[in-house]
Amino acid sequence: VPPQGTRSVKSPPMTTSTAIDILLVEDSPGDVELVQHGLRSSKLANRLHVVTDGVEAMEYMEGIGDQPITHRPDLVLLDINLPRMSGHEVLHRMRQSETLRSVPVIILTTSGHDDDVKNAYKDLANAYVQKPLDAASFINVVKSIDEFWLTIVRLPPR
Repeated sequence: VPPQGTRSVKSPPMTTSTAIDILLVEDSPGDVELVQHGLRSSKLANRLHVVTDGVEAMEYMEGIGDQPITHRPDLVLLDINLPRMSGHEVLHRMRQSETLRSVPVIILTTSGHDDDVKNAYKDLANAYVQKPLDAASFINVVKSIDEFWLTIVRLPPR
């Protein structure tokens, strides 16, 4: 029972009204499949773009050479242990970019090392999620990310 003078009102769940662009930076084909499977349950047909290393991620977001940024994602799911350029380096470069610094980044990695967690948050990661070892738990984590970031959170406008 609410205190006297107040009313209890059920708020409708907040939802994203349009599909968003999600960039997955992941070098493990198995993990890519699990993320895809977890996101399929979304109420919206979000666009998932996959790149397999940090250099590809930056080229995708920044454009190649002198080309302007053309693929600013709405959300990035970023592994730390990547070939050619680590996830830490990608995150650091994103936070140095005027155009990319406001893009939410969720670290999604197998690493549970304290230094990795500390460095990710130092470079302003929005969340740090350690990948579960079994497929069912991994899919549930992805569904939870989807539920929170695409239903509850309001993402920055483009």
